[in-house]
Amino acid sequence: MRNDYHFDFYGPGGYNKAMPTPARVVVFDTTLRDGEQAPGFSMDVPAKLAMARALDALGVDIIEAGFPIASPADAEAVRQIAAAVHRPVIAALARTRRRDIEEAGQALTPAKRSRIHTFLATSDLHLTAKLRMSYDDCLAAAVEAVKLARSFTDDVEFSAEDATRSNRDFLCRVIEAVIDAGATTVNLPDTVGYATPDEIREFFEQIISRVPNASKAVFSAHCHNDLGLAVANSLAAIQGGVRQVECSMNGIGERAGNASLEEFVMALRVRQDRMPYDTAIDATKLFSTSQLLAQITDEPVQANKAIVGRNAFAHEAGIHQDGVLKDARTYEIMRPEDVGQSTSSRLVLGRHSGRHAVQSRCEALGFTLTAAEVDEVYHAVISLGEHRKAIADGDLRRIVERVRTPSTTPPGVSSSHVEASGYGHGV
Repeated sequence: MRNDYHFDFYGPGGYNKAMPTPARVVVFDTTLRDGEQAPGFSMDVPAKLAMARALDALGVDIIEAGFPIASPADAEAVRQIAAAVHRPVIAALARTRRRDIEEAGQALTPAKRSRIHTFLATSDLHLTAKLRMSYDDCLAAAVEAVKLARSFTDDVEFSAEDATRSNRDFLCRVIEAVIDAGATTVNLPDTVGYATPDEIREFFEQIISRVPNASKAVFSAHCHNDLGLAVANSLAAIQGGVRQVECSMNGIGERAGNASLEEFVMALRVRQDRMPYDTAIDATKLFSTSQLLAQITDEPVQANKAIVGRNAFAHEAGIHQDGVLKDARTYEIMRPEDVGQSTSSRLVLGRHSGRHAVQSRCEALGFTLTAAEVDEVYHAVISLGEHRKAIADGDLRRIVERVRTPSTTPPGVSSSHVEASGYGHGV
């Protein structure tokens, strides 16, 4: 059988690499801005500062610390993060209004490296229905905003809100003009998560090829997850020429959220044979950063969430457990420890588990069992699993102790569960 997946995460470098030095992609983290705007995810100033420190340790290139004009607390959070976190660029969001930009500039004053991120919608729908603004007014406002932002910092990002639904001729005019005005990064968001990967790639390829001064700016993608395509679209955007991706931890953000930072990073790292790009993220800190965010916001991560969910590397089905015990690569395309997850919870005991997993867990707890004892313990685990979602170590210890205690069951009466189950589906 042909195998197109020649990954070897036990070899040098961790994963199969198509190029010795993959192209670098900038990670722009918007957990503290777009992420915090989602209902239920609001953070106070100390919480945002704690999260910013964790994002710094994680290795993100840019932290979008907030939207200073939105509230005094937002402005204060940006100021405190700018003063305390020095390695990454600290960014603040601003509309194209003078007061917004001035507030952002003032909040960023303590930053070692700062960025003002100003935005204005460019789609016909937003211009007519929301802003009631003409093309000429939009173009003028974008240019003036970038020029004003440049008076505070030499790192200015312009975002064309709803870019993927904008008239491309007009969008190209805006992009060319803001780059001439001093924008160093141009972000073209899929604001409502409507695009598909093939569209996104073609969109960026065409825009970059049509804008005469495109080489003077970094192009960025900010994809929303309304159709569950944010990460796929972000990966496609890179293939279309983008070199900055805007994302958030746990994929939090407006509506269905943003591209998930952890999924995006690990997709690049695992599949460099198809996408020869990488980031500066320390992947071993992904799980702890995810857990910190869940704790701060009191919003748990769904169990089956890729990379950081508690089930992302957990196996209960016997066929899977047997494969993982023999060679983890049978059912895992990355190692739990590579993203900071523990290997101790890899094998979950329940009614679908197999004998090998039960025996392995007993040995990990210090029990050396005979074949007959393994059989008894296995059947007891399956029986208990009919009534519980999972069998904890304490349960397993009690089962072993009971098996090793002389039985008082009358002759002819079986105390074990003998149903031949425990090897759940392998697909």
